[in-house]
Amino acid sequence: MCERKMAVELQLSSPFRVEHVMIRQVIVIDSDATVRQAVDSMNTYEIGCLVVLAKGKLEGIITERDILKRVIGKSRDVDETKTKEIMSQPVWVVDPNAGLETALQNMLRHKIKKLPVVTQEEDSLVGLVTFTDIARFQLKLLSEFLVKGETPDRIKKQ
Repeated sequence: MCERKMAVELQLSSPFRVEHVMIRQVIVIDSDATVRQAVDSMNTYEIGCLVVLAKGKLEGIITERDILKRVIGKSRDVDETKTKEIMSQPVWVVDPNAGLETALQNMLRHKIKKLPVVTQEEDSLVGLVTFTDIARFQLKLLSEFLVKGETPDRIKKQ
């Protein structure tokens, strides 16, 4: 079984949680699939990563950077190389009930842009949250406040 690391929960002020932002229909790939199959899937769905499963369990994550660095950069055959050979591990995960700040702080701390969302109780993959998802969500909130002419107290100038 792959090593997983749970994001450290931070106590900050936002009421918004990972579950408000996460992608629920995660595109996954089997750990025995080839890199070509992974690339085809990423191109089909126009996404930058795939969650890698082995026997239905979270095993790793494969990103565009993994492919560039560990396949193209090393001139490996995309038809022979398996996703399990190049996927990123350990996998940092976050609980759907964690705050957005927790997800963001952990992304910055560990220099990653994508976090699989896993329930602690059932240990099951329920989503994926990305740095871009959080940024879009924050921009949407800000634009809603601006349209209403309201400024949240916590960002008002003193």
